[in-house]
Amino acid sequence: MHSSGFSTLLARKGFILLDGGLATELERRGHDLNDPLWSAKVLLEDPGAILAAHLAYLEAGADCVTTATYQATFQGFAARGIGSARAGEILLGAVALAVHARDRFRASLPNRGGRLRPLVAASIGPYGAFLADGSEYRGDYGIGAGDLASFHRRRMHLLAESPADVLACETLPSLEEARVLAALAGEVPEKPAWFSFTCRDDGHLSDGTPISEVAGWAEDTAGVSAVGVNCTEAAFVPGLIGALGAGTRKPVMAYPNAGGAWGAETKRWGRAEEVADWGAACLRWIAAGAVGVGGCCRVGPEDIRRMKAVLPHPVRKD
Repeated sequence: MHSSGFSTLLARKGFILLDGGLATELERRGHDLNDPLWSAKVLLEDPGAILAAHLAYLEAGADCVTTATYQATFQGFAARGIGSARAGEILLGAVALAVHARDRFRASLPNRGGRLRPLVAASIGPYGAFLADGSEYRGDYGIGAGDLASFHRRRMHLLAESPADVLACETLPSLEEARVLAALAGEVPEKPAWFSFTCRDDGHLSDGTPISEVAGWAEDTAGVSAVGVNCTEAAFVPGLIGALGAGTRKPVMAYPNAGGAWGAETKRWGRAEEVADWGAACLRWIAAGAVGVGGCCRVGPEDIRRMKAVLPHPVRKD
């Protein structure tokens, strides 16, 4: 693994508590995200709301906040009439908001409250997020690796050179897209990157790839600093963590959603069948082998606070 803030924090704490759904918190604060840009729409309209959302997760106990760049792409901004230079500024501005939130939070703590320096993860969503049709939960893009590389390259390069501590290549429905992103990461100055996938059950990615194949790929790919699952039903997570841990020595991460089906047209989640006890759930994930835990869609600051309350308080390894 790269020597980095990511690996250092993991080594000193033993685990990383991630944040929850950024869009979830923005919606709770009254923002309508029924838009092809989704949460990136708020980057244009009210960046202060994104700063406030980051702060809410840090105050809840998160060791890492994820930037509002999941659905922010050069292509998506171009469709809104925003040129490439301005799009690049917006992407870097999203990282700056997360960095500012982290620094402001740390400055507010007397003697830093015993907290290690939280991380900023630059979110890199899949091609399906740009399509805004729910295909990040299917993987049926109908394009090849070359087109995927052309789509991702510029954003990957820009965010790799930003002040973010780690790249979060997340909500990936297929191993093919992860291979493309890992190759692109090798084109830029070294920065750790985690790769996190959506899954249809406790043994397969959204496109049907066995999770055991993902584990083998992660173990053999130098650019993978951690591997995991996100925006997947919590009930599937223990089995997925176990399968990943059986096939790789890389750190395993889990930040599922609260269940239910995503409505691509309404940009809203359907009713969840069961609301997880997030404190008890994250302990099960850690017992299964995860070292990074948190939440995704419909998991808010209070849920992260519940996780924080039950997590152990490890001795700092200075």
